[in-house]
Amino acid sequence: MALMTDFVYSDQCEPHRIRTKQILKQYPEMRMLIGKNWKTLFAILGIVGLQVALSWFVHDRSWWLVVGLAYFIGAFADHALFVMIHECAHHLLFKNRGANRLAGILANLPQLFPSSVSFERYHIKHHSFQGIHELDADLPNHWEAKLINNRFWGKVIWLLFYPLFQVFRISRLKEIKPVDKWIVLNFVLEAVFIAAIAWLWGWKAIVFLLLSFFFSVGLHPLGARWIQEHYLTHGEQETYSYYGPLNTVAFNVGYHNEHHDFPSVPWNKLPQIRKNAPDYYNTLSYHTSWTKLFFRFLFDRKISLYSRVVRKERGKVKLTDESKPDLEMVKTGTTLT
Repeated sequence: MALMTDFVYSDQCEPHRIRTKQILKQYPEMRMLIGKNWKTLFAILGIVGLQVALSWFVHDRSWWLVVGLAYFIGAFADHALFVMIHECAHHLLFKNRGANRLAGILANLPQLFPSSVSFERYHIKHHSFQGIHELDADLPNHWEAKLINNRFWGKVIWLLFYPLFQVFRISRLKEIKPVDKWIVLNFVLEAVFIAAIAWLWGWKAIVFLLLSFFFSVGLHPLGARWIQEHYLTHGEQETYSYYGPLNTVAFNVGYHNEHHDFPSVPWNKLPQIRKNAPDYYNTLSYHTSWTKLFFRFLFDRKISLYSRVVRKERGKVKLTDESKPDLEMVKTGTTLT
């Protein structure tokens, strides 16, 4: 099978702004889903507490138990914390931006790598400029796609070290400030947390947290989420949702088309978007199993890191005057009064 040598280029704007406009026109009541969910903080506290408790539990146990608990429990907990960080990045907990960032830093602590504040910077650009290679950190680097392409062992290595490959993408995103006081705070608090865990319970506890982190985003069925969201698995549709049972423990993060269309709707209301507008979402291709997609990605040579839609223009949808206020409200999180 011939290897793909480049991404799939599109001269069309990303699909979400258009669909948001259409849905708001047909279902104006969708605006009522926009808002904050401060109760998400309790989920953050509970999951962080679970990871700290597990790091204590394994500190004097066998290495087999350390690895097993990291794969079967820790990975799910860390993946859920990624979703919490994602909610904080969109400021979906509190009206105050600083409070959201502090909540995100808290959720970030058991993951050991201080990335919550940086993720906010890069992720918002991903929403605004989906497919623009110089601004969208979700897209692989050209050398990254060429190196891994559609080879089984390449994909295994890519999933195993996925967080590191993401770090290598930062250098191409010139418009994002790499360091500020919030990022410094994120690093300092993470360092204090790591030092405290190591001092209290030793290196097995640290290894447990480290393995939980890498399993949650990499060589694990949960790693298929990164493939599910934007890799071309059904033609040239560039965003996909996942409607499977793991949404229960992943705080509905699988509702990805819905999230891109309405990024100011918190996680607990995302299923309502599909329910309210089934004619828009049930007609799109979607996934029902991350596990199935995980193995398909590894073994299907038709899927490579080049299986992404990219665009060269920052094109915007031409909106009618009456639709502009509604769309702006949806994208920024403004609520009705």
